[in-house]
Amino acid sequence: MTYVLVLVVLTLAFPWGGAAVARRLAAVLPPRPACWVLTGAAVLLAGGTVSALVGLFHVPFLASLEQLSLTRVLEAWPAAVPFAGAAGALLLVQSVLLVRRWLQHRSLLKRAWLSADEGTGDGDVLVVPGNDVDAFALPRYRGRGGRVVVTSGMVRSLKGGEREVLLAHERAHLAGRHHLLSALVDLAAVVHPALRSLREALVFHLERWADEDAAAVVGDRRVAAAAIARAALAGTSHGRVTGYPLLSATSGPVPRRVEALLLPEPVAPRGGVRRTGATALAATVVVAAVAALALAYGLHEYVEYAARQLVGAPGGCSSLWGALDALVGSGAP
Repeated sequence: MTYVLVLVVLTLAFPWGGAAVARRLAAVLPPRPACWVLTGAAVLLAGGTVSALVGLFHVPFLASLEQLSLTRVLEAWPAAVPFAGAAGALLLVQSVLLVRRWLQHRSLLKRAWLSADEGTGDGDVLVVPGNDVDAFALPRYRGRGGRVVVTSGMVRSLKGGEREVLLAHERAHLAGRHHLLSALVDLAAVVHPALRSLREALVFHLERWADEDAAAVVGDRRVAAAAIARAALAGTSHGRVTGYPLLSATSGPVPRRVEALLLPEPVAPRGGVRRTGATALAATVVVAAVAALALAYGLHEYVEYAARQLVGAPGGCSSLWGALDALVGSGAP
């Protein structure tokens, strides 16, 4: 069983390194692919963590499927029940936290739509009265299409061209369905603490994605940079309902976003950088996928291998758990 325990430990520890690789890779990619890299890595690493815990939790249940008494299981592996109990407890906690987080998302959307009902406007833009300076993309909810919500305070704070940048920015969030990406990473971060850093990185790259789309709409990167900076400086936190899965033009590290807009438009990496990035991404995906799948089926394969090795041996075992008993008893790792 050493093989199984080592695989469990590696799978639970891998997200720390995998998250670092994903962040590093996202930093050298344009905003759009960077967001997909971060989201894919978060989902994959969270899935590997759950697979590791499920693989450890189901060991005692295999005994009942093989009609083997728990006493015999404990003779073969005394730590089976304690490890399975700990894994089950973690899975239960994760399930509760995931449900709680999902309900928080739905509650936030509900409150945001209630506040938006006070607004007026045409098309996809709703202007909410009040002195608060805020704007955010409101995704669809219960059959209602997505809207761009802007407070009258924000409208007064920006000039005509800057308002166009703000609206284009929020529309980019809606068109790209960025709220789904942010929600996925936010939920994945509940599963493993290492993934919280991906959530923070994703906020920045989602805003950069929307910034670039807004700059393309207005055709002037400096105007876009000025609008983002002015909106952030004028923004107020009082009465805000923004947060996952809502996205605001004033989210993330605004100085870095403004600095990026003052540079030439980012292009896809070429040559060595492109090959290095692709290799790093492929390695991350392959290692995480192999770890998750191997953990889910590793115990079965390991015991079946033991059974094949014991075919024809004196006292050979007729069941997988009998093979495991003999294998552990023989001192094999």
